[in-house]
Amino acid sequence: MSAWLPSAPCSRVCVESVWSPAAVPRALLRLAALLAVLLFGIVLIPVVGRLAAVWRDRLTRTWCRTIVRTTGVRLRITGSAPPGGGLLLVANHISWLDIPLLAAVRPARMLAKAEIRQWPVAGVLTASSGALFIQRDRLRALPRTVERIADSLRGGSAVVVFPEGSTWCGRAQGRFRRAAFQAALDASVPVQPVHLHYRFDGGAATTAPAFVGSDSLLTSVWRVVSARALVAEVRVEPVLPAGSAPDRRTLALAAERATTGAAAGTGTAVVETADAHRRSADAHRRSADAHRRAAESHRRSVNSEAYAHL
Repeated sequence: MSAWLPSAPCSRVCVESVWSPAAVPRALLRLAALLAVLLFGIVLIPVVGRLAAVWRDRLTRTWCRTIVRTTGVRLRITGSAPPGGGLLLVANHISWLDIPLLAAVRPARMLAKAEIRQWPVAGVLTASSGALFIQRDRLRALPRTVERIADSLRGGSAVVVFPEGSTWCGRAQGRFRRAAFQAALDASVPVQPVHLHYRFDGGAATTAPAFVGSDSLLTSVWRVVSARALVAEVRVEPVLPAGSAPDRRTLALAAERATTGAAAGTGTAVVETADAHRRSADAHRRSADAHRRAAESHRRSVNSEAYAHL
């Protein structure tokens, strides 16, 4: 896979089974309620779009929280994002539930793969939300996509990006790709890292909401509505101010560290460990360079002696 079309190692093997015959009636009721809430929102989109931004955002947040709760998932949000102005929201990616969860933090345009247009219901919702669609298999489209994100940010919009480029099961996390962070630098706007985590009410982490591998959307939705006592935790980390990083690589790494630290519950330790690995690698490279210079010096010395004897 290319850097623009990454793939996570997670598959359906990673996903916990939560299905039981006793859960079917509850799951059917939740599924019916979810469809009703989604269709209600689709019908009201033209009306809500005419409202002032403050009311539009408030209603969108309420609707997205309702979507999550209708599936039987309890929502817990820690922290908050800047309420206005251009903002790049970045988060780890686990499930289709991530989208309404982030909209519950702050309504935003989403960077979405073009295939989502073909999804039932979700495709209509995503398109009507003003999403920026990308064709991930066209590397040439990347600069233009970055420009479109930057234009939206300059216009005062928030844009949601999942920099891993693929969903993971939740037990592990991918590296943050750098391209979207260039848009934040070009538009001089802050970056808002958000960590998403799913667990059972008793505290144990779960991969049940994950949407990975060969899963179909319907299969993943059914697994969520069949589960009992799921909790979605949304941790809004400290914002990374505009100008806080000199380049997109540094900015992407800072955002990745923020979300990885939240996932482990030991952010400082994770950062220190990563720094230690990098320092070790740098020391190894310096040692290798020194050996090469010594070998080159020895070769020149041998050649000089050889010429002296001619």
